[in-house]
Amino acid sequence: MKLSQIKILFQEEIPHIYSKSEIDELFSVFCGHFLKMNKMELRNNTNLDISDSDSSRLIEAISALKTGKPFQQILGETEFYGMRFFVDEYVLIPRPETEELLELAIKKIKERFTANTKFKILDIGTGSGIIPIVLKKHFPEAEVTSIDISFEALEVAKKNAKFHQTEIMFVQKDYLNEAFDSAEADNEIYDVIISNPPYIGIKENADIEHSVKGFEPNIALFSPTSDALIFYRKIAADCKNHLAENGLLFLEINQKLGKETLELYQNGFSEVQLLKDISGNDRLIFGIR
Repeated sequence: MKLSQIKILFQEEIPHIYSKSEIDELFSVFCGHFLKMNKMELRNNTNLDISDSDSSRLIEAISALKTGKPFQQILGETEFYGMRFFVDEYVLIPRPETEELLELAIKKIKERFTANTKFKILDIGTGSGIIPIVLKKHFPEAEVTSIDISFEALEVAKKNAKFHQTEIMFVQKDYLNEAFDSAEADNEIYDVIISNPPYIGIKENADIEHSVKGFEPNIALFSPTSDALIFYRKIAADCKNHLAENGLLFLEINQKLGKETLELYQNGFSEVQLLKDISGNDRLIFGIR
């Protein structure tokens, strides 16, 4: 098949799911991945003959896109914070809001700790491992522990950590129902606690697009109970015993529950802030104990 024929298939097969501009971008993304061609090369080589194997892979990608499956899962990878990460159906696809969480964390940690300072970070609900890996890259002297309930998610996180040559302690744990730290002493103290836990309420299920809840792990999206803030209540309680004095807290939150989440951290912190994301939504909590 010719490259132009592949492009026509993209345009004809998925317009009910994606806009024209999105289809053009997807065509570029998949051709870049399978054919190693950039956008300029794609524009200048429309009559290029594509091998049968590459044609089959691109056609299979179109078939998967027609189901609503996220393109990142089809590719098995995504870009986040300028880095390549592996993803699959067991982990969330990282969002720009989490990049904002990390930008905030990196800025505040640099203000608190001097270069080569050793300190401890706890990441709660690590998923694909994007948060601890980015932090470890910026703070190689930090001792980073990441926990998650999902064995499968932790396998992805470990694969990403190995790919980026970062040493992180991954612990499988049901955070809500197990002792705070089964891997080490219960009195373990951390200098930084960071989390992007499941924060979508059960009542919001109908508002979530099928391309999200139909393909990404619901355990990482939705609160396991009718209380959408259950993880934040547990984190607030654990900060009292496991976050160091003057330790830093960073949370990504449900934009609809900003004030309610902030209230959980009013006591026990010398400073706590509710911050908006680039879209103007209540999205982040920053605290100093």
